[in-house]
Amino acid sequence: MKTKLLFLFLLFASGLAGTAYGHTVDSVGEYRVEIGWMNEPVVSGETNAIEFFVSPLEPGLELEDQVFKNGIVGLKKTVKIKLIYKDESITLPLSPDHNIPGKYYAFINPTISGFYQANILGTIEDTPISLSMHPPKVEERAYIEFPEPSDLTLNQIIDGHTALISDVNDLKESVISLEESKQQMDIGYIGIGVGIIGIGIAITALVKSKKN
Repeated sequence: MKTKLLFLFLLFASGLAGTAYGHTVDSVGEYRVEIGWMNEPVVSGETNAIEFFVSPLEPGLELEDQVFKNGIVGLKKTVKIKLIYKDESITLPLSPDHNIPGKYYAFINPTISGFYQANILGTIEDTPISLSMHPPKVEERAYIEFPEPSDLTLNQIIDGHTALISDVNDLKESVISLEESKQQMDIGYIGIGVGIIGIGIAITALVKSKKN
């Protein structure tokens, strides 16, 4: 039983580690290159950045054993990242991290969820680089919104439109009812006027009859 629990714990922990650090590592010439999102999990509609690390490869180690150290500086003007989503692309300049030599940022606001491709283009010192890399998937913004998405959904727009139509119809019915009430009041006033005139005529006739 203990062995099974330990196995499940290790499996769960490895899954968390993969989620927490979703960077991609590759190499070109004598250099180790690494990319990933600055803020993870990355969601659509929020400003983020592609993190880009460059350091020398350590001789005698496999790529998976290489670590970032002794970063290469001065690549702001020689390397750019072309970010691609389906048929659209944008070329992003690099901004160096002032505290970590060899670490750079390419700031972007990914507006659509899905998989993006990052093409690393330019030169690292004297080594040309034209490398395609794939950062982790951009998730839908609603993935982390609570309790409800902040943006209006189509259903909310339809509901609002329906409520507006209902309010307009209620207003129209109120106006019609008011007009009908006014018409009834006008008829009542006319009746009262006719009654007063009739009473006047009757009084006049009665006075004349007494005189005769």
